[in-house]
Amino acid sequence: MKKLLVLMIFAAIALSFTPGKGTRLPVPAGWPAPVYDFSKNPLQSDKILLGRVLFYDPILSADSTISCVSCHLSYSAFTHIDHALSHGINGRIGTRNSPALMNLAWGKLYMWDGAINHLDVQPLAPIAHPDEMAYRIDSVVIRLNRSPLYRKLFVKAWGDSVATGERMLKSMAQFMTTLISAESKYDSVLRSAPGVAFTAQEAKGYQLFRQHCASCHTEPLFTNNNFANNGLAVDTTLNDVGRIKITGKASDSLKFKIPTLRNCELTYPYMHDGRFKTLREVVQHYTTGIQHTATLAPQLQQSVPLTANERVDLIAFLLTLTDKKFIFNPNFGFPKEILMP
Repeated sequence: MKKLLVLMIFAAIALSFTPGKGTRLPVPAGWPAPVYDFSKNPLQSDKILLGRVLFYDPILSADSTISCVSCHLSYSAFTHIDHALSHGINGRIGTRNSPALMNLAWGKLYMWDGAINHLDVQPLAPIAHPDEMAYRIDSVVIRLNRSPLYRKLFVKAWGDSVATGERMLKSMAQFMTTLISAESKYDSVLRSAPGVAFTAQEAKGYQLFRQHCASCHTEPLFTNNNFANNGLAVDTTLNDVGRIKITGKASDSLKFKIPTLRNCELTYPYMHDGRFKTLREVVQHYTTGIQHTATLAPQLQQSVPLTANERVDLIAFLLTLTDKKFIFNPNFGFPKEILMP
C-alpha cells in the first residue's frame, strides 16, 4: 500500500478553482448544458481535491493494490492501453475494456451497458466487482475514518472529519465532472483560433466523418451517449451480449455504449472488449467487417464505402481530436503533494 503523508499546506496544490469556495463547471462555448445536476452536489475546490486523491489511492481496493487510475490513466485519456480487458486485484482479469473518462457531466448512463444511471454511484461498481477492487463500501469508509490524512481532507471538504460513503462518492463525482476535454486542434479550428487550420487531408477526413460517423459520434462530445449494435461479431469467449443484460429487452441485444472519439488516438485498444489495437482496424471494420444481426444500427445496414485513401483521411481527422492540454493537465494528475510512494 502506498504510504500516505499528511499534507501540511493545501495551498501547495495548483488548482484552477479558488480553494475553499464554490465554483462552476467551465462549460466550453457552444456546448450543451451538462446533464449532471450540480444543485444536488455543488462544486467546491476542496471536494474536487478530495475526489482526486481518492481516485488515485489504492485504499479503495481490498488489498490496497488497485486504484481507479490503475484502469484510468490520465496520460491515456483516463483509460488503460496495455491490455484488452481491465485487470484487478491478484491479477484477475475483467470482462470488458476500460472506457475513457472525459466529459462525464454530459452523460446519462455509464458503463458499456448503461448499468449505472448516476455518476455519484458509478465508483461503487468497480469497488465491489470481484475482479476489480473486490471491496465493500463500508470497509472503505472504515479505512478512511482511520486515516489521519483523510480526516484532514474531509474537514477541508465537508466541514468535519467524518468520512461517509455519500461524501466519498460525491467528492469523486465532483473530480470526475471536471475532466473536460475541449482543447484539441479540432476545437481550435472551430473557434477560428489564429494560425490553426486543418490540413487538406484533415479537412477531407472531417467531411467524411460528418457524412458517415456523426450521427452516432455527434459533435461536440463526439458521442450521442446512446447505445448501438455496431456490427461486431460476438466474442465466443466472453459471449458479451451488451445492454440486454440490463434491460432484458431483445431490442437491446448486442448494443453497447457509443464511446466518445475525443482523444481516440490515445485510447486503444478499441471496442467494449478491446479487440482492435489500431484506428486502422476500427475503420476497416466499418468498411468490410460489419455483421448483420436483428439489432444492427440502421446507419450500418450498408457498410461504410471508404476507399483506402479515404480511410487514411478519416484517421487524419480523428487525430485532430487529441487534446494534450487535457492529457497533461496538472489538476487531473497524480496528487504527489498528498500521496507519496
